[in-house]
Amino acid sequence: MKIPKSLLIDQEKNSVYGAFAVAVSIWAFSYSTVFGPVLILAYYAVWLPLILVDYRRLLRGVSSAWLPLIFAFYVCFSVFWSDAPGITARTALQYCSHIACAYIAARTVSVRTLTIGALIGIFFVLLYSLKVGAFSYDVLDGTYNFVGAFSSKNQLGFVASLGIYFCIVFLVFLRRGRLSLFLTVPVVVLSAYLLVVAHSATSTASLPAVLLLVALLAMTKKLSLRYRRVIFLVGACGLVVVALVAVNAGLLDFVLGLFGKDSTLTGRTYLWQQGWEAAQRSPVLGVGYAAYWVQGFAEAERLWNEFYITTRSGFHFHNTYIEALVELGYIGATLISLIILRTLWGHISALIFRTWQAESVILAGVMVLLVIRSFVEIDTFNPYIMGSFLLYYSYFKLVRVPVARPRWTAANLAEPETAAG
Repeated sequence: MKIPKSLLIDQEKNSVYGAFAVAVSIWAFSYSTVFGPVLILAYYAVWLPLILVDYRRLLRGVSSAWLPLIFAFYVCFSVFWSDAPGITARTALQYCSHIACAYIAARTVSVRTLTIGALIGIFFVLLYSLKVGAFSYDVLDGTYNFVGAFSSKNQLGFVASLGIYFCIVFLVFLRRGRLSLFLTVPVVVLSAYLLVVAHSATSTASLPAVLLLVALLAMTKKLSLRYRRVIFLVGACGLVVVALVAVNAGLLDFVLGLFGKDSTLTGRTYLWQQGWEAAQRSPVLGVGYAAYWVQGFAEAERLWNEFYITTRSGFHFHNTYIEALVELGYIGATLISLIILRTLWGHISALIFRTWQAESVILAGVMVLLVIRSFVEIDTFNPYIMGSFLLYYSYFKLVRVPVARPRWTAANLAEPETAAG
């Protein structure tokens, strides 16, 4: 039996396979540490074979995505100065293959299909965590938090916040018919419940800001391009002024207090200081990708001990840019920052300077969520996590795929010679 290529790689016809592939990916991102490498193999299995289906279509114009390609090359090249070259080589290849899967997903899966697959995957991920029902004691703030099958309340909170976000944007921009309204109710209810019991301040605080931005971007649909630009300029200046006033007036501490945090962000400011000091020892190139948090290294062991990380793994500086500075130096931190900013600005500018599209609103909201979290988490810096997949998917959606046109040869219009002629 032959399966038409369009059912696998055509964005207009592959909604079933595309949603399935996204759901499998989200399950792998969430529980690969629980179920082992089999989930990572399943993640590769749903994306990489699509290259064989139509490699010319998928690889056409790949050089236009030059910024992630440079960053991927730099991550791999850091093995030559890494303090732990074996770990760097393995993790760098994983990260590069992760980017490749996101590239294939962007070329084959529409934003609507991505949203549907995310809702399915998130629902089953959260349902399994609810079944496991595990709690974790936070030594630093002295609280018990629901973590489910995850190793951290922040990971659970991130998935739950994405569940709420994708439910809302699906109902507002992408749903077709009333049936989808009822199908999203279990997802949003489960996501909201687990977000509350997880007590993840980062996820709880960032979600309202993202939804407010999406609402503002949605309202610009009724405005002409001229008024969109004016409102964007005024809004950007107003946001800067409000931020400066809030910091000087002490409102930041008040907001943190609402979420049970102090000005140290549960020790994160001290961790950032330690990361900055570590970055100064090798400021240009860093210590190598994934070469800092290595068992047996003195500084990593010291910080694990100070923050009561008995597993001696799964820990980081809780800041994407400081983590990049330590591991990849100023060069790597600049590259990952440019990727994030290029993607965020690309989707927002598409709404301001070009035709309004719901897909750009949805991906702009995703990027704002990732940008907010980038200052307290490292969702985009590691392989096999949802944040980095969404980052590169959103970036590659900005890359225009050149359309292949058939070659035309000049027709011979001369009259044929006759025997008499």
